[in-house]
Amino acid sequence: MNTITATHPNGSYPIYLADGVLTQTGSYLADLGYNGRCAVVTNQAVGRHHAGPLLESLLAAGFEPSQIDLPDGEQFKTLETVAGLYDRLIEAKLDRRSPIIALGGGVLGDTAGFAAASYLRGVPLVQIPTTLLAMVDSSVGGKTGVDLPQGKNLAGAFKQPEMVIIDPQVLTTLPPVEFRAGMAEVIKHGIIDAPHLFAALEGGDYELSWLLAEAIGVKVRVVQADPFEQGRRAVLNLGHTFGHAFEQLSNFEIRHGEGVAMGTGCAARLATRLGYCSGESTERILALLAQVGLPTQPPPFSAEEVWAAMFTDKKRQGNTLRFILPRAIGDVDIFPDVDAAEVKAVLNG
Repeated sequence: MNTITATHPNGSYPIYLADGVLTQTGSYLADLGYNGRCAVVTNQAVGRHHAGPLLESLLAAGFEPSQIDLPDGEQFKTLETVAGLYDRLIEAKLDRRSPIIALGGGVLGDTAGFAAASYLRGVPLVQIPTTLLAMVDSSVGGKTGVDLPQGKNLAGAFKQPEMVIIDPQVLTTLPPVEFRAGMAEVIKHGIIDAPHLFAALEGGDYELSWLLAEAIGVKVRVVQADPFEQGRRAVLNLGHTFGHAFEQLSNFEIRHGEGVAMGTGCAARLATRLGYCSGESTERILALLAQVGLPTQPPPFSAEEVWAAMFTDKKRQGNTLRFILPRAIGDVDIFPDVDAAEVKAVLNG
């Protein structure tokens, strides 16, 4: 068992990382003093594979779990879905001490997490990510939220989990295309603060549990230093200013990880164009993304369309966009005002 502790202004929570740890969820939750009713929020695709062992674990620990299935897909990460979830939580008679357990990928975790932050003004939350992307990124750090028609994650709340359960064995049911999408966030974390992780990925010499621990470690270090995204935490958005615009313009047919990969490629080229990052480092970034099967070129939207979509992003400040750009592998910085012509030049290739 690898236990990583994440601290935040009101305390801390454990991140349990081990093969088979999913089946220990009930006992870990009971050890924290919880009992009685709880809700397992999942979707049919994930629940088919993993809800059974989780429910057995909860029952064995004396809980009364209700399984609630949400529709699957970014297009359902909406306030309407959250409203429907509230109805189901009321039907299940959950009270303020009843945990919500989010079993699924990033969309599921964000949606269930937002419900946990707001139902009865906040109930306990457990994150059990079932995708690589969610394991290394969205399940850690306390950010939850849903999309509005105008853009991604525009309604949300900070909600720290009671614990995060990361069981690498659940990834055996993950489609290869989704695993590749998750690798975009792993590579992103290597660029931000783990050059040894980036180099290991380049050599193809890594083990899954080690990869997860190293990538999660980057996320934990950054969010502990800036829990409410007032400053340095923004570096975790490397590739996202571009990527979120690509996702939105594609009506979310582009996966989040694919958008991050394209966006990271754009950010690296922009950094070199502006003189912040060597051409060699940018070529390494593009080569590693391609090596794991991820796209590195922007999708065929016009530069004007992308630029306009970027301004619905919650990371903007007034009329200024913040770009996260690499200076080297393991070193990125925040650039608050980049000339539009330079951005559009990168988008135009």
